[in-house]
Amino acid sequence: MLVLIFVIGTLRPVNIGALALIATFLVGTLVAGEGIDELLAGFPPDLFVLLVGVTYLFGLAAVNGTIEWLIDRAVGLLGDRPALVPMMIFIFSAVPTTAGALGPAGVAMLAPLCLRLGERYGIDRRMTALMVMHGSCAGNFSPLNGLAVIVQQALTANGLSVSAAALFFGNMAYNIGLAVVIYFAFGGLGLIREVRRAGNDLPGTAAGGNTPAPTLAGGANLPVGSAGTTPGGGSGVAVKTSAEVDAPVRAQLRFDQMITLAIIVAVAVGALVFDIEIGFLALTAAVLLHALFPARFKDADKRVVWGVVLLICGVVTFVGAMERYGTVDIIGAGIAGLGAPLLTAFLLCLVAAFTSAFASSAGLLGVLIPLAVPFIVQGQIGTAAMLIALTISATVVDSTPFSSVGALTLANAPEEERRKLFRTMLAWGIGMAVSAPLVTWLIFILPSGL
Repeated sequence: MLVLIFVIGTLRPVNIGALALIATFLVGTLVAGEGIDELLAGFPPDLFVLLVGVTYLFGLAAVNGTIEWLIDRAVGLLGDRPALVPMMIFIFSAVPTTAGALGPAGVAMLAPLCLRLGERYGIDRRMTALMVMHGSCAGNFSPLNGLAVIVQQALTANGLSVSAAALFFGNMAYNIGLAVVIYFAFGGLGLIREVRRAGNDLPGTAAGGNTPAPTLAGGANLPVGSAGTTPGGGSGVAVKTSAEVDAPVRAQLRFDQMITLAIIVAVAVGALVFDIEIGFLALTAAVLLHALFPARFKDADKRVVWGVVLLICGVVTFVGAMERYGTVDIIGAGIAGLGAPLLTAFLLCLVAAFTSAFASSAGLLGVLIPLAVPFIVQGQIGTAAMLIALTISATVVDSTPFSSVGALTLANAPEEERRKLFRTMLAWGIGMAVSAPLVTWLIFILPSGL
């Protein structure tokens, strides 16, 4: 049924989430004999509220111009350095998770800003989206992060331990490597060439002429040759004429924009510092804003991306049914009993990657590590090597559109580009599910098991 869902959803313009809900009903009623309450047990209410609340809040901020004001300031700070922007986005995205926030909380606050910033510099939106997601993944196993706590608690309960530094830096290094691959795969060389070409021109002039160089909307010089086109295949950059260069470019914040900005900061602090549920916090903030300034936010509630909400919640509901029926447990137990240590380790990582691509990484780690413990205690594979490979395999697939991190990133893309970005994220996520177990097996597990 899972394969059928994706075949139909790929060949026909039908929402995969709707297909997944139908599959849950058919399998649950016809095969498992479940009632309606049991069928919906896997529906993710927390993810539903998270997607609705965050996209509602940032939809309001986009409608009244607050997001555009923030991006103008960011462009002013970064200036004429588009080649550095993707890596800066990666670093910014790693800060919240390194400081202790779970991935969805950090991405919820940063994805809207980072995607718009990348668009302003004409950077391929696929690059920006992947940098946001893997930047978030890079800080996942900081000693302050909840995922690291889950891993350490599961190991301690079974009399095992792993170096917190090894877990953190192993995951960080892997995601930095992926960031380099993303950079060059989605237009990084084009960005570098544009900067070099601009550097060869006279200051203040465009290539081959005496006209002023085009500038970004925030006042920074645009790399020569990118006016009307984008180095990385993005959606274009606004170019200012010579007459507009002398005009004031930074409008003052209106009162409603100041309140919007203050509320966004308050939501970020509440979620990242005080660990308040960000979905309800964002939803409360959005409703409050909309009630205070109804004239400024006309039709802003239409910015809630119901198609993405249906897609993600439907797939997660079906995967929850698969877990309820014991599919993951049966596969994991079968793999653990194979008797070939190196093969067993690889297959455990493979199961972790493919299952986590459609489920919660945090929840899955809590299940998979106890399943892997009987194998680890045999001592044929090093504990640290196995845990690093397993945790990386289970979390780098958060770049799929079905994870909380992926769903939030997809939801903040423009509607006209959302389907294209969905396909890229799905293909990239499947690539991660295939490559991460193999690469981590070669780097960590194989040397440990020889």
